[in-house]
Amino acid sequence: MSISAILATRSSRLILTLGLIALPVGVALWHAWQEWAYRTALPGLTALTPLEVAPPSKPVVFNPNGIATVLGFAPQGAAVRSDEALTLRASLVSSQGQSRALLAGASEARFYSVGDRLPGGSVLRRIEVSRVVLWRNGREESLVLESAGQYLLPVTQADAPKAQPASTYLRPVAEQP
Repeated sequence: MSISAILATRSSRLILTLGLIALPVGVALWHAWQEWAYRTALPGLTALTPLEVAPPSKPVVFNPNGIATVLGFAPQGAAVRSDEALTLRASLVSSQGQSRALLAGASEARFYSVGDRLPGGSVLRRIEVSRVVLWRNGREESLVLESAGQYLLPVTQADAPKAQPASTYLRPVAEQP
C-alpha cells in the first residue's frame, strides 16, 4: 500500500468520525437556540382570559311525530289523502311480502306492488287492507279503498249444519286379521 492510500483512508475515517460527532452536537445546539428564542418571546405574549360558560340548557323533550314529519312520514293513520288521479279498487295483502294493489287510472286498471312507480310519478310505499300509502312530493299520501256498500257474497245468519257422528269406524290394514 502506498502512503497516499493510507493517508486517504485515515483522513476519510477522521472526516466520517467528526461528522458523526458533529451531527448530534449540531442538532442539540439548534434545539437549545429554539428553546432560548421561545422563552425570551414568552413574557411578551398576552394571557388569555377564560370565557364565561353559559349554564347548560334544559334538554328538549323527544317528539317522534316531529322527527317523522321532518323525514316526510305522517303519524300512523294521519296520512294526507292523495290528489293522485288513481282510485284503489282492491288490495291483496300477504304476510310474505307479496302484497298487490289494484289501482285504476283514467285509461286502465293495473296491479302494483310495493316500490313500483305509478303513472303520476309517485311511488307505492305500503299496501294495507283498506288503503295504500304513496310517496309523492316528499311526503306520504294515502289512497283509501272506496267501499261499494255491499258484499260480493251474501252474509247469512243460518248456522252451519252440525257434523253427524260416523257410523262406520275404519281400522288400519295392519290390524285386520
